[in-house]
Amino acid sequence: MYKFQLLFFALIISYLNGQNLDKNNPILYNADNDNGTYTNPILYSDYSDPDVILVGDKYYMTASSFNCVPGLPILESYDLVNWQIIGYALNNNIPVEKYSNPQHGNGVWAPCIRFHDNYFYIYYPDPDYGIYMIKSKKPKESWSEPILVKAGKGLIDPTPLWDNDGKTYLAFAFAGSRAGIKSILAICTMNTEGTKANNDDVLIIDGHQDEPTIEGPKLYKKDNFYYIFAPAGGVSTGWQTVLRSKNIFGPYEKKKVLQQGKTNINGPHQGAWVQTPSGEDWFIHFQDKGALGRIVHLQPMKWKNDWPIIGNDTDNDGIGEPLLTYKKPNVGKNYPRISPPTSDEFNVPKFGLQWQWHANSKINWGLPSSLGYYLLNCIPKTSNYKNLFDAPNLFLQKISSPNFIATTKISNFIKNEEEFGLVLMGIDYSYLRVKKINGKLFISQIICQNADKKTEEQEINTTEIKSEEIYLRVKITEDGKGIFSYSEDQSNYKTIGNVFSIKQGKWIGAKIGYIAQREGFINDSGYIKIDWIRFEKI
Repeated sequence: MYKFQLLFFALIISYLNGQNLDKNNPILYNADNDNGTYTNPILYSDYSDPDVILVGDKYYMTASSFNCVPGLPILESYDLVNWQIIGYALNNNIPVEKYSNPQHGNGVWAPCIRFHDNYFYIYYPDPDYGIYMIKSKKPKESWSEPILVKAGKGLIDPTPLWDNDGKTYLAFAFAGSRAGIKSILAICTMNTEGTKANNDDVLIIDGHQDEPTIEGPKLYKKDNFYYIFAPAGGVSTGWQTVLRSKNIFGPYEKKKVLQQGKTNINGPHQGAWVQTPSGEDWFIHFQDKGALGRIVHLQPMKWKNDWPIIGNDTDNDGIGEPLLTYKKPNVGKNYPRISPPTSDEFNVPKFGLQWQWHANSKINWGLPSSLGYYLLNCIPKTSNYKNLFDAPNLFLQKISSPNFIATTKISNFIKNEEEFGLVLMGIDYSYLRVKKINGKLFISQIICQNADKKTEEQEINTTEIKSEEIYLRVKITEDGKGIFSYSEDQSNYKTIGNVFSIKQGKWIGAKIGYIAQREGFINDSGYIKIDWIRFEKI
């Protein structure tokens, strides 16, 4: 009995440690109020265009990843409020060679996750090539290689449906920047396996008159109706529309079911309808928060006269408004508060799930280890390099809270004309750069405005440092400002440079992480050892 108790407590401790509750990985933000309610957003992080399904007793979410690799994050939850990231479905963007360099705003746009015939499916678009499909029996493990299901420049936002009669369909939208048309939705049939779409496309809705920029369809079937949930009116200014028909090819009726109204939750855009095992209906959508990206909200949903009503319908007109705080979904029990990881001790020989590169990665960029650090090498700048917007080897993670302090310990072994730094990355970016010049180390704040326009960096407050072991820190305030500081002894931190206003990237929120680089190629570049990065709440 005593051994059983020891084993039981060991398992509990192991479980809690796996849920980001240890002292070195505190939860920066969590929506669970610990009193049976939650407060939106459920994820204060850039999980753009979220889609969610229920399989067994678990919910699975994926989201757009654009040029960031690995792509198509897979998150898991038992209660729709507490989420953890369990892996990625896409190791590389394809074509591999094209995405070996940064392709800001390209790559994986709004995906759709489904479960059919014991397989998890993700359909995702690359607006320059068409609609791809990948699948897996275990979402935490390896996924199949992408299959191009429907080729076409500008085809986006796919959503499949396996109907009760065995027929298979694919609905989608159009990106005006590639297709030259937008504000319409279409549908076609597919083969039973869902690997090839047919050329029998049918118009579902022309939204030019009163549903401008309608996109992001999600196709469902309930009772005798086919439903298509689709946002319209623009990412930060629009609303949620639902279409319904008893024939999948239409004609479809339409109804606005969710809008910002008198709330401060703009959009509300894109998302997924899910049910709990107890029969409750919920809707997940995102809100565009600028530099913080597209953060994820959860709204209650109910049905009236075969139409969904999402959020709070105070005037009973069938159009809801987003709720800020509400009771948690009824899933039969309470689950621990968890959130995706931020801090990293770099103590295990495994790539942390919070980290992504800005392009398909190469083995010489960096390596995890069991030696207590992550090795990041000083990679030669690309031939077309103007600023960090051209750097593929940015080692970054999403910002996961509106305010925090991040501190990192780095030991450097760089050579002359090599540099590294702690970066706040976006279209505007800033970082603490350490550079070796004539055998001496200098620290500066670097700022670049409108990096996507190939502008030059500005160097501010250059100071010589003596230690090869340095602590870099950035404080992010509620109003989106970044304040950098550094220390050579982990006790006395010196503020350096100017206050920086964080800014989003191309279709993604601002990110935080590292860069290590050099001018030109040599056969043995310098490197840094990232000992740890620790985030703390303000």
